[in-house]
Amino acid sequence: MQDSSTGDQSSAFVVTHPLDPEDGKITGAMREMTRPVKGLRQGVEWRGAFDAIMESVTPHEGVTVESGTVGGIPGLWITPENSRPDEVILHLHGGWFNFGSAHAFRHLVGQIAARSGAKAFVPDYRLAPEHPFPAGVSDVLACYLGLDASGVARIAVTGDSAGGNLALGLVSRIAGGEVATKARLAGAVALSPVTDLTLSGPTYETRADADPLFTRAQASELVQAYLRDADPKNPLASPLYASVTGLPPVLVHVGDDEVLLDDSRLYVQRAVAAGVDARVDVWLGMPHGFHGSVGKLKAATQALDDIGAFLAARLQSASES
Repeated sequence: MQDSSTGDQSSAFVVTHPLDPEDGKITGAMREMTRPVKGLRQGVEWRGAFDAIMESVTPHEGVTVESGTVGGIPGLWITPENSRPDEVILHLHGGWFNFGSAHAFRHLVGQIAARSGAKAFVPDYRLAPEHPFPAGVSDVLACYLGLDASGVARIAVTGDSAGGNLALGLVSRIAGGEVATKARLAGAVALSPVTDLTLSGPTYETRADADPLFTRAQASELVQAYLRDADPKNPLASPLYASVTGLPPVLVHVGDDEVLLDDSRLYVQRAVAAGVDARVDVWLGMPHGFHGSVGKLKAATQALDDIGAFLAARLQSASES
């Protein structure tokens, strides 16, 4: 995997992107807006507000949205004008396992799909607390197997936040040969993934003040609603403890101001140590979910461009091998 031409490399697998001054003014204003609600307990009654935030992402021109069902899991097909046949992105939406929907994430996924030149499917996997672990894990596997059974030749898996957790867990199962598949697993992208449900990453402390959105106590309540009595170190729950043997190329993006920063860095460090082609891009001054501010933050546009290029390259490479 080539290093970014716009980042300062702090290690072989970490690319650090500087904060643009104009972006800094915007994120500063965002921080002031979110200060009153930082760390507040978020129950299912917050789902509507969460979806409204995600629906405010700027849509990409020329992207169509259509309802569908794959592997028995309902969701949405996101198809850009320039999509290529035989390739699919399976995107797993975020929301701390308790929030989110395919409909709310259609614009963010449309931005990724248009830049990668591949259509995407976003499943409405079951959410906690009504459907705790491992319901969502089972749903995303069923969806992947449904895509595989449809005759698709190449699949890339992407996800953000809790969806990044599900994405990385899913590719571990596929790469590990847990189930037989015919499609080529081309690569994986995770945006600020929650990889460790023990919530033991050092940045829960070192980024506690910098993170404008989350606290460990708040995250603990949401994770407990998802796991209930399950072991947070279960590899199906926490990708940090899952097998990374044989993984396809992996790209992770995360903001430097996130309590989840070490969830990304430690996962990629472990993957690289196992010989995986993996990289983490750290964006200075960026909060969780900054990719959704495309059209407002320069960092969001650049990050999505990089992600699109990565996916296009990996899907193309998989078609040639």
